[in-house]
Amino acid sequence: MKTRVKEFRARFDLTQEQLAKRVGVRRETIVFLEKGEYNPSLKLAAKIARVLNSSIEEIFIMDDSDLE
Repeated sequence: MKTRVKEFRARFDLTQEQLAKRVGVRRETIVFLEKGEYNPSLKLAAKIARVLNSSIEEIFIMDDSDLE
């Protein structure tokens, strides 16, 4: 899964730590999300989208290989 978390986080001038605190996870979770090494739960994806004033679909991009 591709993610635009880092891009959207930069728009709001948020550090990884600040975003992590707002959504209730550790900073390392945000690091792994930004690297595309972690697929968030729907609940976490929704929290991140809300904090970043966006939709889940704008931040998390799935391609066909993610569906296999």
